[in-house]
Amino acid sequence: MTEKSVKEALSSDHLELYDQAVARRYFAKFGRIGSCFSRIAAELERESRFSRVETRVLGHYLNGLLGTFRALSHKYLMTGLAEGAPRLTIDRHESGFPVAQELMMMAVDAQQAERHLAGMATEAELRDRMVRTIVGERKVPLQLQFALSQRLYYEALRAGGLFHARNDPDAQWLSGTKARRRYLIHWAVWDSSLNLPVVYLLEVEDAGRRPLPEDAWRWPGIQQKLLAQSMGGLKLVTMATGFDKDFEDAYPKRLRRITLGPMYSSGFTLQSGPISHVLADARAPEGDDWALVWTLEDLISDREEPVKDGWFSSRPGQIWRLAPLMGADSGATTLERMIVLPERPYQVLTEQDPPGLRGIRKFVVGSGNRLIPG
Repeated sequence: MTEKSVKEALSSDHLELYDQAVARRYFAKFGRIGSCFSRIAAELERESRFSRVETRVLGHYLNGLLGTFRALSHKYLMTGLAEGAPRLTIDRHESGFPVAQELMMMAVDAQQAERHLAGMATEAELRDRMVRTIVGERKVPLQLQFALSQRLYYEALRAGGLFHARNDPDAQWLSGTKARRRYLIHWAVWDSSLNLPVVYLLEVEDAGRRPLPEDAWRWPGIQQKLLAQSMGGLKLVTMATGFDKDFEDAYPKRLRRITLGPMYSSGFTLQSGPISHVLADARAPEGDDWALVWTLEDLISDREEPVKDGWFSSRPGQIWRLAPLMGADSGATTLERMIVLPERPYQVLTEQDPPGLRGIRKFVVGSGNRLIPG
């Protein structure tokens, strides 16, 4: 590469992982980060921030996200080694996650997983050929290793349970019958504007004649509306107010958005501000050079009041509880950011105590992957 092209590559928001060792380090880093997810959710449940049902729902998406990274690690296992091996592209600016196009391509691959697997040798056959190539021909069986990695990738897609670019809304009954049933509607997206996975939790009271998930008239429209508005730049109060206005007999009571990321790492991302100094000064060993942000936005209905619904009729409308100081700007009742990071960066963060990170709750990943709530 020329000096100019190197500078352009370093300044680009997107980074292509062209070397196998680099790709493996990237996936190993996310493997360690992801191992903390369920314990963070459990801690928030212990603090009554989430109910048992909500923790289980959130855990489903967190496990799916880990499954997606495992599947992608198979796909890119032979990057830079085998002929035809693909390269992963990540968003290195305020994300650290794979670009949204990677998730879209994975969805396309999932639709054709069965066809690909039908045309491939079995895992046992591939491993047998690899042994014969090593012993008989005294060669490294790179193309066979690549074939096996692709088989493992398509098997992971066929098994399902992954976090996709779009994870359609589902409804979990919570309580109530007939007059008003209470549901937790949940869905998730890979927000392309942020290049981050985002989970939504919406509590709804349903007064319809048919239970909401069984209502062929209302449920498809609700699913499409929620997906269409699942954008990080849209305020929760805007989403909830639109839902309240558009769907008769379905009353939104609480809407939460959990944004997973960005992930910061000196080896993979471009960061500015206090976190860049923390990671640079920590000089942490490989595997401990990272920090991950979680953002929790919460919007709660304060009460219902009659609103006009035609010339001579009215219906209950929600009055939202917005934080007195920041609610108008954030469109939420509360907004909290949390940061997860290993011990060494945490020690440097504590020593430097930058003003921009003082109000953020810290979770520390200690030796043996112990999670220490801050």
